[in-house]
Amino acid sequence: MSLYEVLDDLEAGELSVEFEGQEPQALLEWAFDRFSPRLAISTAFQIDGSVLIDMAYSIDPGVKVFTVDTGRLPEETFELVEQARERYPGIELEILAPEAEHVSRMVGKHGPNLFYRQVEHRLLCCQVRKVLPLTKHLHSLDAWITGLRRDQWASRTDIRKIEIDLDHGAIVKLNPLAEWTEDEVWEYARENDVPTHPLYERGYTSIGCAPCTRAIGPGESGRDGRWWWESNAPKECGIHCAIETGGLEHELHALIGEHDD
Repeated sequence: MSLYEVLDDLEAGELSVEFEGQEPQALLEWAFDRFSPRLAISTAFQIDGSVLIDMAYSIDPGVKVFTVDTGRLPEETFELVEQARERYPGIELEILAPEAEHVSRMVGKHGPNLFYRQVEHRLLCCQVRKVLPLTKHLHSLDAWITGLRRDQWASRTDIRKIEIDLDHGAIVKLNPLAEWTEDEVWEYARENDVPTHPLYERGYTSIGCAPCTRAIGPGESGRDGRWWWESNAPKECGIHCAIETGGLEHELHALIGEHDD
């Protein structure tokens, strides 16, 4: 294990400024040198994550990658996972899953499609199926890499390339693609023949769970295909920003039980 010293917010801010304007690979190289082996890429196998995997693999073929199988993903996502395994031999790809008991309690109380009825139920489903397993996994890391970009959504316009993730135990959060545009990401994918999600060809621009994702129509923005039935609600699941709504925290605590992690 390499020597590791936790970054404080001041150092993270200074480093983020230092890497601003540099290519994503420069930040990835620095991150591998500083945080390996307790470093991993988080991906839902959207275009940004696929591009990051390709970049990182060229630096370290043993790069660690993890994704969350929520139990409601489209089959096309699993097809892309298999493509990635073939394209990048030796890659360490871990597929996380929610606690079966937590899912069973939630579905037993609210039904399998609870997310369509109210925002709080949708956020609860995201927490149980996605956020909790990811948070548990992050406990084993010193830093994680995401595909966040500033142009993705209003809540992401101020992200830095290097942040202290206070929502996940103050570990380091790295966003190498923060200043890239969507066009730049797709240009890299085309030039490097990166495997991409088949649903993009059907008009999807943001891909998550099958029931919560659709293709967008003319005049709609990139995130409008997510949770499209909601109005005046955050287009976030809670992984990348803390979401507080009414009794969500109480409901979640009741579902997972007093002694669960």
